[in-house]
Amino acid sequence: MLRNLCTRLFMAPPAQGSRAVPLSARIASNLIVVLGMAFVLLYAFGRLRYGWDWALIWEYREKFFRGWVTTIALSCAALGISLLLGVGTALARRARFLPLRYLAVFYVELIRGTPLLVQILVFFYVVADAFGIGNRYLVGILTLSLFAAAYISEIVRAGIESVGKSQRDSARAIGLTRVQTYRYVIFPQVIRQILPPLAGQFASLVKDSSLLSVIAVGEFTLNAQEVNAYTYSTLESYLPLAVGYLLLTLPISLIARRLERNFRYET
Repeated sequence: MLRNLCTRLFMAPPAQGSRAVPLSARIASNLIVVLGMAFVLLYAFGRLRYGWDWALIWEYREKFFRGWVTTIALSCAALGISLLLGVGTALARRARFLPLRYLAVFYVELIRGTPLLVQILVFFYVVADAFGIGNRYLVGILTLSLFAAAYISEIVRAGIESVGKSQRDSARAIGLTRVQTYRYVIFPQVIRQILPPLAGQFASLVKDSSLLSVIAVGEFTLNAQEVNAYTYSTLESYLPLAVGYLLLTLPISLIARRLERNFRYET
């Protein structure tokens, strides 16, 4: 009986998706994982010889909240812009106009081959200064967008190339234009393919926004660093930082999974 119960709770049905797993089995497995991780963390922190002072950090709760809200605003703006730039760059890499195609290739390789930290410094102190742009928040959003767009373009390009050539030929055979082929044939399939890596890239972008602290953008990480400098309470300053970023990245993963289910269909 115990063996049957364990099999029913902890073994997934063969050759079935996660939706076929019973609710009780999902709850039991997740509970074991959470309790196991909680035990490890509690044991590790219990062995730590550290004088916690959360009351001192609580005095700076408004500063943490302002930084968190700023990070949300920066990330949302960068997410939207990077998605548009990424799709445009992916299409440019397939363009017939060769200078446009090679410009897209050069941009992607340049961005992916250099550290984001260096890009932020160059964009703010060199490029933005040359064009008279002094708003560090605007520069931060544009830099994050350009950085993430290079990776998104490769994700989108891989999704487009995963659609078979026969489907494009069939679309042309029934009289669809190039734009109609992308809209009705290619992109519906591409969306399903790119959602998992795209969600990972969006989550990385949110965390990459922490590097904007090097140009004194008052986001979540910079505010946590300042609180640490004021209080000398390192763990109390940075643990809320981790929780705050987790609260931002988890919804991205959950929304992506829901969209995956909505776009799942037999081919």
